Amino acid sequence: MKSYPITIRPFGENAILIEWPNEVSEAILNDILRFETFLKEKQLENFEYVPAYNSLTLVNFFGITESQNLQNKLKHWYKELPPFVEAERFLYELPVCYDTEFGIDLQETAKILDFSIDELIAAHSTHEYTVFGIGFLPGFMYLGGLPSSLETSRRKEPRLKVKKGSVGLAGKQTGIYPQESPGGWNIIGNCPIPIFNQNSETPCFIKVGDKVRFVPITRAEYDLLKIEGEVGIFNPKKIELSV
Repeated sequence: MKSYPITIRPFGENAILIEWPNEVSEAILNDILRFETFLKEKQLENFEYVPAYNSLTLVNFFGITESQNLQNKLKHWYKELPPFVEAERFLYELPVCYDTEFGIDLQETAKILDFSIDELIAAHSTHEYTVFGIGFLPGFMYLGGLPSSLETSRRKEPRLKVKKGSVGLAGKQTGIYPQESPGGWNIIGNCPIPIFNQNSETPCFIKVGDKVRFVPITRAEYDLLKIEGEVGIFNPKKIELSV
């Protein structure tokens, strides 16, 4: 496996920030997740790990003593990282209703991209996306790997309220709003199942490194799945990935 030049530095009193080359790369993300898995299984306890595009943040809310010593250990461990450390990954199939009631920017976005509505839906739902980061809102997944034909600018004027479950496009990414919030992405549909549940042992069932594929559903299917999601009986289809 390829290794990368990394930098390691304190990130406040309770965290260490490890950074990889500043680029969006699935190979770099895989390397970050391999190192995270290694540290969890072999080296560090009592830390929270926050992986994202080109970084891994290690947080210890009790504070980090001997920070320089830990930084040196991390550099050594990365150099000695075994070649076959694998993190468990899944491909999730998530339902999306692209009805224009939900896809409030669907027609305009299709026009901008020179697609028919059906062509846009087909292009969006036949692709697999990688979860490169989770943030902005609890459970908000930044899904990379958007086909260049679907790249579009953010809205010039963000909305004050974007409906929970809204599926949007912005730049080179797509994503789902896990709660109602302000937002400037172009909304093309809605996912009826909850992505984030603060009362669950695992609030966000999808993690960085997983993949997502969207499955078009009818309005009637949407109403049924929304009920199933609200009462907690819907289980999204997932397929284990080999990395």
